Amino acid sequence: MITIRNAHERGRASFGWLNSRHTFSFGHYYDPAHMGFSRLRVINDDSVAPGAGFETHGHRDMEIISYVLEGSIAHRDSSGNEKVLTTGEFQLMSAGRGILHSEFNPSTTQPLKFLQIWIEPEVSGGEPGYQQKDFGNEPGLTLVVSPDGAEGSLVIKQDARLYQLWLEQGQESSLALTSGRRAWVQLVEGELSVNGERLAPGDGAAISNESRLDFTALRPVRALIFELP
Repeated sequence: MITIRNAHERGRASFGWLNSRHTFSFGHYYDPAHMGFSRLRVINDDSVAPGAGFETHGHRDMEIISYVLEGSIAHRDSSGNEKVLTTGEFQLMSAGRGILHSEFNPSTTQPLKFLQIWIEPEVSGGEPGYQQKDFGNEPGLTLVVSPDGAEGSLVIKQDARLYQLWLEQGQESSLALTSGRRAWVQLVEGELSVNGERLAPGDGAAISNESRLDFTALRPVRALIFELP
C-alpha cells in the first residue's frame, strides 16, 4: 500500500529568516493525521536566509539528520564539535541523554536549503554523537545511514536505513523490503514513479505491505528512501 503525502498539503512556517514545510506535525503545526510514520518523526524542508539560523537549543533521545540541498550549514554543539556542511553532505547527530547545538547559514549572500529529519532511537539515553559525510551522487541507491555502518554509512541508533537515490531520466532502480518492514520515499527533485505511483518534488510516500519498490525516473531524480521497522 502506498499513500502519497502531497507537497502542497504540508504544514507551513514562516518567520522571515526561515521558511519551512513540515511533512509531519512540528512546532505550531499540528495535524493528528500526520504525527510521523513508523519511527520517522520529522521531515522539515527548511530555507534559511543568509546570515541567519537556529540559536543554541537542546535535544535529547532523538537521531537528527540534516541533508544540505543548497548552500552550507555552520554547526556547533556542546560536545565540542564545530563543523561546516556543504551542499550534498549529510549530518547525523545523536542527541542521546542531551545535547545543545546551533545551526547557522554562514553565507551573507546565499540562502541555505536543507532537510531536517528526526528519527526516534531504539534505546533512550547514552552518549551524544556526531557524524558527517558526503556520499556523492552516484546513479542508483546509496546507503547513507544504517544501524551497523554498512558500506561506510553513518551509524544510527535505530533499526532503520536511509538511502539516497539519484537517477537520470528513464533510469530505474529497486529496493527489496523484508516482511513487516515499511518505507518512506521523499522526493527532492524531479518526477519519480514508485510502483506505478507518481511523485512530484516535495511529495512523500508512506509504504507498507510491499515486498519490493521499483523506481523509475520520469525526470532526473534526487530522493531519499527510508527503510523502517
